[in-house]
Amino acid sequence: MAEDPGGAVAPIQQGTWPKRYTMVGLCAFATFVCYIDRVNISVTIIPMAEEFGWDRGTQGLVLSSFFVGYLLTQVFGGFLADRFGGKMVLGLGVLLWSLFTIVTPSAAYAGLTVLLLARVGMGLGEAVTFPSIYSLFSRWVPVTERTRAIGLNASGIPFGTVFALLITPVIVLTLGWSWAFYLFGAVGFLWYLLWVRLASDTPESHASISEHELGIIRAGTDQGVQGERPPWKKMLTSMPVWAIIVSHFCSNWGGYVLLSWLPTYIAEGLGVDFAAVGLYAMLPNLASFLFLNIAGWVTDALIRRGHDITRVRKLMQIVGFGSSAIVLAVVGYISSAPMAIALMTLGSALGAFGLGGWASNHMDIAPRHSGTLMGISNTAGTIPGIIGVYISGLILQYTNSWILVFQVAAALNVVGLVFYLVFGTGKKQFD
Repeated sequence: MAEDPGGAVAPIQQGTWPKRYTMVGLCAFATFVCYIDRVNISVTIIPMAEEFGWDRGTQGLVLSSFFVGYLLTQVFGGFLADRFGGKMVLGLGVLLWSLFTIVTPSAAYAGLTVLLLARVGMGLGEAVTFPSIYSLFSRWVPVTERTRAIGLNASGIPFGTVFALLITPVIVLTLGWSWAFYLFGAVGFLWYLLWVRLASDTPESHASISEHELGIIRAGTDQGVQGERPPWKKMLTSMPVWAIIVSHFCSNWGGYVLLSWLPTYIAEGLGVDFAAVGLYAMLPNLASFLFLNIAGWVTDALIRRGHDITRVRKLMQIVGFGSSAIVLAVVGYISSAPMAIALMTLGSALGAFGLGGWASNHMDIAPRHSGTLMGISNTAGTIPGIIGVYISGLILQYTNSWILVFQVAAALNVVGLVFYLVFGTGKKQFD
């Protein structure tokens, strides 16, 4: 069953599978591939550091170099997707980052500089992922289904993370660390074959969409003209836009620090054997996978029942950011691995509700330019991947304090929460 934009349930024609579901599924698959390729180095960095003699600062540099490339093409990728369509932009991005994933081992043996350049190249490819997906969703997904669509897509992050954390140690121990890059990189090329065959930029350009589904999508989306120029000045001086930007930055600081350093924290900070690192690290990510989808359903249900979108977004922000701040503030004091991971798992579950806050807000305030806006906010959200991951490495190198690493992230969650509560809105700001 599908819902019309007024909240009523619209019947799906018998024997048909909604094409928008296929689009959302393929985008979620791309996000999954994005994260298995991104996360594997957070595990392989351990044997790589031993082989190449890297200290913590060098490890942080390797981990953070990806985000230099990831920073550079966010806005441009979103602009291209809004102007020319997300199918081509996302497809080329996946091909590019998959290629650089495969060449990573050769780059590492060629020297640190070559490896850093390869990581930057991989970041250039992955940068267009979310701007392209948001641009596609603004055209494909009715407003009462959007948070669920974003939730399913975002759940590709923890799912890909869990997959990489579980499978990468097995590959490393059986085949060697290089094969984690060869095998994961190949998955992107397989995804591309499906994408070319099944995806389209707009519902209208899809070869086999039904008129029934096309009507549902048209009624529930803002039908702007593809190729319109974004109102750059108005966007960059809008406080609701800055509410999203600041929230994205603050959320990603903790997210990227954990993404890059969680396996090391579990192995060295909590004393867990390397072979079991993936099992411990997967629990917070499994909770995130489950609750991202729950948060999507809850948020859409509240909106569908007539609750004010702004109030719903801010409520979800309170639950997501508030719980994350509390967990990060105290988890560093816990020395028991099971207790620390249990607390992180709870934090991941409740933190997922931030999806219904800032993370779904782009299409509320700028439906015709959501790819561009996502590019802008994700540019700000990439900065913590560069400085947050590197600074965390320096904190560990000079103080060996996981407490300080986590509490910096907790403080930023509080900043993001307060800023969004003051300036965030669910009302459309741009035509």
